Amino acid sequence: MSRAFLQHITDTLGQIDAEGLRKTEREITSAQAGTVQVAGTDGFLNLCANNYLGLADHPALIQAAKDAMDQRGFGMASVRFICGTQDLHRQLEQALAQFLNHEDAILFAACFDANGGLFEPLLDARDAIVSDALNHASIIDGIRLSKARRYRYANSDMTDLEQALRRARAEGARHIMIATDGVFSMDGFLADLPRIRALADRYDAMLMVDDCHATGFVGPNGAGTPDHHGVRADIVTGTLGKALGGSMGGFIAGPQPVIEMLRQRARPYLFSNALPPMVVAAGIAALKLVQDGADRREALQRNTAYWRAGLENLGFDLLPGHHPIVPVMLYEARIAQDMARRLFDLGVFVAGFFYPVVPHGQARIRTQMNAALSLQDLDRALDAFATAGKASGALK
Repeated sequence: MSRAFLQHITDTLGQIDAEGLRKTEREITSAQAGTVQVAGTDGFLNLCANNYLGLADHPALIQAAKDAMDQRGFGMASVRFICGTQDLHRQLEQALAQFLNHEDAILFAACFDANGGLFEPLLDARDAIVSDALNHASIIDGIRLSKARRYRYANSDMTDLEQALRRARAEGARHIMIATDGVFSMDGFLADLPRIRALADRYDAMLMVDDCHATGFVGPNGAGTPDHHGVRADIVTGTLGKALGGSMGGFIAGPQPVIEMLRQRARPYLFSNALPPMVVAAGIAALKLVQDGADRREALQRNTAYWRAGLENLGFDLLPGHHPIVPVMLYEARIAQDMARRLFDLGVFVAGFFYPVVPHGQARIRTQMNAALSLQDLDRALDAFATAGKASGALK
């Protein structure tokens, strides 16, 4: 590799440092949980994981994974249409489809792959995709891989969405798909699915929802934002990597012909190894826990309300909402990083978010609630936020 190229990369990294935008990683030396061990030190409260229901270290999931490894081996060593499908894969796909009230489902290595593989097999240059401006990067990349015409509407702006749908129809689109996050992960805002569904019906468009930050805990049955709003999404994508155990794996649920087309043409499905048996078995166990009781969802809701009220009482600027994602707005990247470091010193594990993850001037600490945390844990975290907030200048 040329010295000139390496120097260019080194200079770019230096600029990232100078702007206070370098992202760092801390090594966890324990299981992912409400309280974690970092670098051999116990007792860090983890407020930045997507482990909403506290299932990442649940004994039932661990046992299911162990049993699957004993019975089915470590990995599949192939893609599914060659020699990589086990009955467990279909059991989980069918369970997900039933849980989400769809005809069928298909598993991927991650939801990034699910979104990356969704659009290109279903839509071509005669079609159109209308996408929310704040959609996840995986949706954006998936749309780029398709040949469909692209339209974008301002975040949750129904007037702008309708204008985009009108343009797509006026410009002769054969089929139109609206693509939106169910929950916008940087802000914790829920998409206005009832109004989006109404517009989709008015303009004969399909509705696709990425429900990664909702499946398992949002809605009366935990079935996500369509469940919460009482509306139907034509296609739902989601993950096993957050509330449903926190491991890996994504999925798409929808009409059976759509799922079958994806089995035939979705490139991330056709050219990636099948999920390992232990991940699939743990996913089945996680879904059963979600369906068997609402106690973890209720604990998560309790913690979210308590945490949000506590931060507001301290004087922090929060984005409004009820989702377990509770962003603490600090606006400047350096303040966000400084406060995250001070909180770490006080035993609270959080991460500062800043450009390019969020827009310039919108830096924050995105806190996330977990059903496994106690109110005593949250009181301890609130004390740390008060101390770090004053020391960093975030609180006056």
